[in-house]
Amino acid sequence: MKELWYYKGYTATRGGPTASDAVGPPYSMADKKEKILIIEDDQFLLKIYSNKLRAEGFEVSQAAEGNEGLRKVTDEKPDLIILDLILPGKNGFDILAEIKTNDETKDIPVLILSNLGQDKDIKKGLEMGAVDYFVKTDIKLSDVLGKVREHLLKAKMKKEGTGT
Repeated sequence: MKELWYYKGYTATRGGPTASDAVGPPYSMADKKEKILIIEDDQFLLKIYSNKLRAEGFEVSQAAEGNEGLRKVTDEKPDLIILDLILPGKNGFDILAEIKTNDETKDIPVLILSNLGQDKDIKKGLEMGAVDYFVKTDIKLSDVLGKVREHLLKAKMKKEGTGT
């Protein structure tokens, strides 16, 4: 388990600020697991991403259908959402629109992970409020994990008023 330090308004793993720079005691990721909601209908990908995120210390919630995913967003208020666009029931663009127009969920970072790779789809997703957009065939699991961490940190800094 990685040791984390609270440093000038944000949390950093070792390799960033050192323990001597810290302004508070170290704490472990087990103290407060960040929740990731994965809305993905491909059961294989859902399992792979869920297992990797859990192994990295995150709490993971899953939905394999659009309406179920939207219900979990509003009920669970996850810290970050990984969203596919092509889903049974409600599609990912509709889910994203509802997330971003709801005052209770609009600040939750949404990473789109989809097979739709045309420029118009990418532009639409980002303009609707997604923080990042990835084409499934073009990204590695480790890269998605890095982006999850990056956007969780940005969201935390924004919430604490230390981000841009």
